[in-house]
Amino acid sequence: MTTVASTTAGLPTDGAPHLSHLDVLESEAVHIFREVAGEFENPVLLFSGGKDSIVMLHLALKAFAPAAIPFSLLHVDTGHNFPEVLEYRDRVVARHGLRLHVASVQDYIDRGVLRERPDGTRNPLQTLPLTEKIQSERFDAVFGGGRRDEEKARAKERVFSLRDEFSQWDPRRQRPELWQLYNGRHAPGEHVRVFPLSNWTELDVWQYIAREDIELPGIYFAHEREVFRRAGMWLTAGEWGGPKAGETVETRLVRYRTVGDMSCTGAVDSDATTLDAVITEIAASRLTERGATRADDKMSEAAMEDRKREGYF
Repeated sequence: MTTVASTTAGLPTDGAPHLSHLDVLESEAVHIFREVAGEFENPVLLFSGGKDSIVMLHLALKAFAPAAIPFSLLHVDTGHNFPEVLEYRDRVVARHGLRLHVASVQDYIDRGVLRERPDGTRNPLQTLPLTEKIQSERFDAVFGGGRRDEEKARAKERVFSLRDEFSQWDPRRQRPELWQLYNGRHAPGEHVRVFPLSNWTELDVWQYIAREDIELPGIYFAHEREVFRRAGMWLTAGEWGGPKAGETVETRLVRYRTVGDMSCTGAVDSDATTLDAVITEIAASRLTERGATRADDKMSEAAMEDRKREGYF
């Protein structure tokens, strides 16, 4: 006797399809992108070529397929970014026919508007180029890749984060977000920062990258690199001011958990050359990526919150 498989095999007893936690996170992010597209006139997506912005762009492409995404991209270029990441950024923009705005920290330094810091770090100098680009282009919603697990100031954020006419953040003006209802109301001159990955963790991001087979810059995987030790981190030598006297350059097998300004983004010792190996490594880690590899967040206990109040993400 031939047995016919039930059409409900593998489904819960109520007949509803099973959704993995990645399915739920993806659905939430897609909903946020579509909500912003319907509610705002001129959104923009921050895109640096880092893994979180790569996942955001992937989600945005899914949200509006087969149409093009209804907004452009924005990168605040410190001038000290990793060449591998910039090459990836430009390649992806060209592949999808996207428009990329670049706000250059170097331009502001050349004009005398900003000054180099003694430590060579330019991450704190990003705020003015970012906020002026938002104002000049009249962006009313800005997608960022911040996640609540990264850092305690970011854990205070809502998905829709209202910024005043000076792009400043006031935690007292955060709005309730019940049942995935988002309030994008803002006065002229104000805008909203939007975080579609708020409820994701670093591990979620990597698992999603593996599931979707998303291409990443090779810098995220273990490779031999010339680095030197400073403040407990392996930094890449460069024109920004490293290494100093007494800091020895050596070749090590490392990878990056996060990418940003070379002067403050450290590598970690790793032999993880595949997605599976990276996921295993992240699952065993007890330090957040920013806590382990970002010197700019270690300047003070409230470094990130202070920068957010000034207009940074």
